[in-house]
Amino acid sequence: PAVPIGIYLSPGANAVSTAKAVDKKMKELSAKFPHGMDYVVSYDTTKFINASIEEVVHTLFEAMILVFLVVFVFLKNWRATVIPCLAVPVSIVGAFAGMLALGFSINTLTLFGVVLAIGIVVDDAIIVIENVERIMEEEKLGVRDATIKAMEQVSGPVVAIVLVLCSVFVPVAFMGGLTGIMYQQFAITIAVSVVISGLVALTLTPALCVMLLGKKQTNSKLKFFFDKFDLLFAKITNFYVGKVRLFITKMPVAFAVLGCILVSTVILFKVVPTSLLPDEDQGVIMGALMLDPAASLEQ
Repeated sequence: PAVPIGIYLSPGANAVSTAKAVDKKMKELSAKFPHGMDYVVSYDTTKFINASIEEVVHTLFEAMILVFLVVFVFLKNWRATVIPCLAVPVSIVGAFAGMLALGFSINTLTLFGVVLAIGIVVDDAIIVIENVERIMEEEKLGVRDATIKAMEQVSGPVVAIVLVLCSVFVPVAFMGGLTGIMYQQFAITIAVSVVISGLVALTLTPALCVMLLGKKQTNSKLKFFFDKFDLLFAKITNFYVGKVRLFITKMPVAFAVLGCILVSTVILFKVVPTSLLPDEDQGVIMGALMLDPAASLEQ
């Protein structure tokens, strides 16, 4: 014999906070229960929510580590790697500040937006860093003069990148219906992150370049690895350039391949199932047993 009690959230309530408050209250009340009486939480949706947020957080840290490793491998300079290491967290903290100002909460949608923004916001810093190092190496300028010249060249493109990305994500926030409501926070989070990353690239990143960049010093222990990586990357680049040159010189072949891709896209779009959200197994089976009205609990 048992009495089921269902607790439903009011609009705008936080499911995780509510579940913690209910659990705390039930533990407090259970101390005063009669002998032999106990309670069991048979259905808790917040377990799925917590698992989803935990996976997103893991992905967030993995994305940051991968971004920094890629920057280090290509720039071969730990000083240059430190700059995006500082620029990305500033952009992400700014994104959280924007979420707070807009009344958003940290949930699976906003965290997914932050994960995607990690790979986007680092681009602005890398554009500035690479151009500064290129000018220092090719024109033999000092780091301050190279940074000033680099910013004269890339300020426009950085602003253009921010505007293009905002033009992609901001319209999603104005979509109607359930889809618009669900993806509004996702789109706005990315847009805010991109805007702040552009401001960081125009202000903080040049200052860090002047402070940290200098003569490139490659660790002798890693020189062998970097040389092999550059050789492999050059081969891949030459292979890619050769294929692009082939498609440019043989336009009929290029259009034939493009036509195959378009036809395949249409076919796959019709074959692959579609849904508003992916189906997730929350491991819940609800069942009911109808007893005869005359039956007793003992029966």
